Amino acid sequence: MKYLIIILSAVFSLTVQADQHDYKKHGDHKIFYSAFNSTFIDPDIAVANQIVRGKDKGLVNIAVVLEAGKGLPAGISGDVYNIFQMSQKLEFVAIREQDAIYYLAPFEFENEDFLTFKISVQSDSNKPAYKLKFQKKMYHD
Repeated sequence: MKYLIIILSAVFSLTVQADQHDYKKHGDHKIFYSAFNSTFIDPDIAVANQIVRGKDKGLVNIAVVLEAGKGLPAGISGDVYNIFQMSQKLEFVAIREQDAIYYLAPFEFENEDFLTFKISVQSDSNKPAYKLKFQKKMYHD
């Protein structure tokens, strides 16, 4: 699990460096998001974490952090849509290690699929959920 966190941190780091818009601010929280091909995950780490790898299988990764950098538990749900508005329900699983909490959900895609992710993030049960929407073009490896 430690290696999965390292890989996901690297993915976040690369995407944040490449595009400063891979997170949204919501109050004093930052909601980081990314979607990537499951083949980026090492096969041994995928097996250990029950992640199915494949050229047409992706993962969406959501993390909620305070400004200070501490990960927060949250209720995450959502769907992903292709250009024909065909949807897949995203089933998120929490990955926890020390202060880090990431939420992963698998999805399938066609080569050069332009996908729209609609995610609901509930980090405080006393406040309405934050609605996150982002788009990503996915490619087979």
